[in-house]
Amino acid sequence: VPTLRFREFTDSWTLIPIKKMLRFQNGINADSTKYGKGIKYISVSDILNNQYITYDCIKGLIDIDEKTFNKFIVEYGDILFQRSSETFEDIGRANVYLDKEHSATFGGFVIRGKKISDYNPLFFRYLLCTHNARKQTVRMGAGAQHYNIGQEGLEKICLYFPCLQEQQKISDFLSAIDNKIAAQNKIISDLKVLKKELCNRYFKSVHNDTSLEYVTLKDILTERKEYCSKDGTYTHGTLSKEGVSSKTERYDRDFLVKNEDKQYKVTHFNDICYNPANLKFGVICRNTYGDLIFSPIYVTFEIADTVYPAYIELFLTNANFIGRIRRYEQGTVYERMAVSSEDFLSYETRMPTYEEQVKFADKIQRIQDKIELETLFLNYLQKQRKYLLNAMFI
Repeated sequence: VPTLRFREFTDSWTLIPIKKMLRFQNGINADSTKYGKGIKYISVSDILNNQYITYDCIKGLIDIDEKTFNKFIVEYGDILFQRSSETFEDIGRANVYLDKEHSATFGGFVIRGKKISDYNPLFFRYLLCTHNARKQTVRMGAGAQHYNIGQEGLEKICLYFPCLQEQQKISDFLSAIDNKIAAQNKIISDLKVLKKELCNRYFKSVHNDTSLEYVTLKDILTERKEYCSKDGTYTHGTLSKEGVSSKTERYDRDFLVKNEDKQYKVTHFNDICYNPANLKFGVICRNTYGDLIFSPIYVTFEIADTVYPAYIELFLTNANFIGRIRRYEQGTVYERMAVSSEDFLSYETRMPTYEEQVKFADKIQRIQDKIELETLFLNYLQKQRKYLLNAMFI
């Protein structure tokens, strides 16, 4: 029995080879020209990005005749299985089709119960997500660069099943948690949209406000050209879409640096930092970490006292500004096209008063604080779900 259980259930769980409960079928394998129209087609992204699959959440379409559709039909209770992936971590991901009114088709493994009354489809979906099931599934993967799980491998998997009533209770309970996680994700997503739209509207209104004078970025930003070797004076850091942070061991490539006296770029708290070749990916931020050193390929700007740091960060990281500043990109290789610091600083914009900057930035910060608080709660729910998947199953 599992370590965590509902009180009304005391019977032992039964170890069953899943081949005794299920039958297997390969999904449809069609020419690429068939995709994009026709019948609903369940893809890998549908498996990975949904709590369970219904007809309405399927995004893919495939153009096949009725005979082919009937041969590869997916119906209520079918387990959908990703049998192929480039990484071990993704093979064997499973979901379940829970739409009684509509049918669809699928391109991987379809696993059906020999008798749908023998098991709860949603319970079986959760069971395949447990550590024990995932360990067995991944072990069956084989391949050099692309990993696959064949039917013979799946048939070797044995899993513990309780009675049908306990299956139903467990699936209802976990489904309620998943619904809460989905709702929490929606809250966070809506807050991010609100933040983005408020910034877009505000900066557009500032741009069109003829009562405000134009300023050039070089009037409020000064490039910092301070360097230091890696002698322990500063923490070694890096720059990404998430911001400025200390470099972890995973990304530490100091062993490739042959010159021990290599000079790194110094950045201080509240500096604006960006990667000239990565603006198309939005790699620009304000340094909220503190003093550190990072690669000299990054550009850093000190902010003038006449500008509120949080405001200029919002302006420079807004998609509208990034789209306009990218017009200055130069280079012969698209992936390495860059915006020089000189062109960056030549950009002109209208600037509200310092008091107005503070008012708007603080308003957006309150939304950001709410996003971070809701994200903490989401992380709690996800940890709770992970614990329950380990504790409520064998």
